[in-house]
Amino acid sequence: MGRITLQQAAQWCGGRIDPKYAEVTFFGANNDSRKIQPGQLFVALKGERDGHAFIPKAMENGAAAVLCSHCEGDYPAIVVEDPRVALGEIARGERRRIGMKVVGVTGSVGKSTTKEMIACVLDGTFRVGKTPVNHNNDIGMPMAVLALPEDTEVAVLEMGMNHFREIAYLASIALPDLAVIVNIGTMHIEHLGSREGILKAKLEILEGMKTDGRVILNGDDALLRNVHKKSSLHVTYFGALNPECDVRASDIMQTPGQLTFSVSSGNQSFPVELALEGEHYVPDALAAISVGLALGVSPVSIRKRLASFRNLAGRQEILEVKGFRIIKDCYNAGPESMAAALNVLGSKPGRHIAVLGDMLELGVCTQAEHYRVGRIAAEKADIVLAYGPNSSRIINGALTGGMPNSRAIAFEDRDRLTETLKRLAKPGDVLLFKGSHGMHMELVLEQFLKDET
Repeated sequence: MGRITLQQAAQWCGGRIDPKYAEVTFFGANNDSRKIQPGQLFVALKGERDGHAFIPKAMENGAAAVLCSHCEGDYPAIVVEDPRVALGEIARGERRRIGMKVVGVTGSVGKSTTKEMIACVLDGTFRVGKTPVNHNNDIGMPMAVLALPEDTEVAVLEMGMNHFREIAYLASIALPDLAVIVNIGTMHIEHLGSREGILKAKLEILEGMKTDGRVILNGDDALLRNVHKKSSLHVTYFGALNPECDVRASDIMQTPGQLTFSVSSGNQSFPVELALEGEHYVPDALAAISVGLALGVSPVSIRKRLASFRNLAGRQEILEVKGFRIIKDCYNAGPESMAAALNVLGSKPGRHIAVLGDMLELGVCTQAEHYRVGRIAAEKADIVLAYGPNSSRIINGALTGGMPNSRAIAFEDRDRLTETLKRLAKPGDVLLFKGSHGMHMELVLEQFLKDET
């Protein structure tokens, strides 16, 4: 059933409507005519293909109305100069109308996992909405806002970027009450110049906040540690290394399938158990705990919710298939997450095979970072198979790290990589599949597991 009238949406975005359609309602939005759900607003974007060409198909599939720059027929429509910008303005209007609290989440590594953990922690206390997978840009996040149930009390919205002013734009729509910055890494450094540039871009999230907003930052990150000196907002730091952090982790212990640590905040302390492998998840959990405590969630509930947490598909999934233990971590990759995944690989019993794809958008750091990953891989893996234009840099790093030529091989052809992997891998081996999303390492895994016909 629809919720927003075209008249209301047109007022929010300054669009034009035919008065006879003023009371038509919609709930949610989509820019893909094939995936449109009955009752949604179809957003006709101009990209590689002009979305206006798909308006008839969207209406046929049940769209309630269209957001477009021009009409070529008689159907419910909001006509605007730029549908992309108007989508954001409508989402901002709906965010204000619902009036829920918003937790904005960004960072270089682990922001999706952190977003999921925060939603998990809050879900036992509030009616929680969140951005779905891959909905963290200027199209996906507004669509996520428009899909939030009307009774949402807290929305957890992930914000991604690879250029300056992208997060500022998202923050102007989300208007966060709490802003979480997980870390400042090297992802997207190609477009932002330096880690300091990445910090500047991430801090744009503060621009959408009221003066009484709360900022939750990783106090173990040297670039984030002094943000409180530059901001009038209330800042909470979390961490395990910096003793001055407000929410701290200690006694961190990893056992097979379980990560445990103790949390202290003010005069309270409590243990946490997670069904995850890798100490790199501790900051993500601390961020979620910090948000929970800030919003009044009890430590008992936080512990219970985190114990039930399971990560998103494709993010360090541990699979047991055909006698192999497989670490599927194909969603994305940067130097920090590569190192973390290799540490997890090295902690498993058995022979270790690292199947690594290129890390994208590293700019002038590309060669050095791929070489560094190769050096780390030489310490953690018995065999390194690298795929992509920068695969030779990974292998050079592995060879320098002492790995024999026969066990460190570069590929620019996915089929040859898969054939070699099938020849070298034996049941009982532990295999890590990791690379940037654009390298599609999940296809290598699928080919590897596919039975020969």
